[in-house]
Amino acid sequence: MSSLPIALIQQTCSLDTQATLAASCDKIRQAARQGARLVALQELHSGPYFCQTEETAQFDRAEPIPGPTTTLLGDLARELGIVLVASLFERRAAGLYHNTAVVFETDGCIAGTYRKMHIPDDPGFYEKFYFTPGDLGFTPIHTSLGNLGVLVCWDQWYPEAARLMALAGADLLIYPTAIGWDPGDSAEEQQRQCVAWETVQRGHAVANGLPVLAINRVGFEASPDPAASGIRFWGNSFVAGPQGEILAHASSDQEEILSLELDLTRSEQVRRVWPFLRDRRIDAYQDILKRFRD
Repeated sequence: MSSLPIALIQQTCSLDTQATLAASCDKIRQAARQGARLVALQELHSGPYFCQTEETAQFDRAEPIPGPTTTLLGDLARELGIVLVASLFERRAAGLYHNTAVVFETDGCIAGTYRKMHIPDDPGFYEKFYFTPGDLGFTPIHTSLGNLGVLVCWDQWYPEAARLMALAGADLLIYPTAIGWDPGDSAEEQQRQCVAWETVQRGHAVANGLPVLAINRVGFEASPDPAASGIRFWGNSFVAGPQGEILAHASSDQEEILSLELDLTRSEQVRRVWPFLRDRRIDAYQDILKRFRD
């Protein structure tokens, strides 16, 4: 397969989980009607970003995999004949929860899962309270459309994660994301953060000679804490080619279906002239396993 029609779903989320999920399904259908064969959703797409505060009641949002939402999305993938990348709050056991991406094959079956490995803990992003770090490693998920290197949000800042997916045979990197601005930050600081977010992921594309798909939510979500300022999710979902070139880019404030015909032959061409994998000094990287080199 030399090309792949893809679609990224950038949307707002509300407290009404069923309505939000229904909106996601409607956009998936629209993307499929437009010809997409691979459709990717943003991080925790079925509801609000609940990690703005630490509340044990929020664990009620989690569900098992397989479970009700995977059944719904799997049926939809089968109906539309698409590969679908979703993102769920997984209840693995009592007191054990993960931030998990699920990939559905065209027959509706679960092709594989990825549990978010890097878990942040910052004001408004209290994910360590909710999510156990992943234990499935950095393993691409094999589908009929290729090997998908699925990572999640905070993972996107780590070159090690992208590299390990590339070394394991990923054909492209996919980052479901929920990142945004503190409305109290200056416009200059907000711009620096967003540019850094895009730049680091484009760097992963360049360093590994792979396309990168970044799918971010959009819109303002108030914090349950009345003293907090909430988060304005900055959208800006994008697709970058294997030289970091921007192939498609969404807005910062609108719901969008970002569609593109992705050239799958470019990685081979780019890696022949920029053979970074060939020139890696694997004999000299032992210190990468240290937390810090004192």
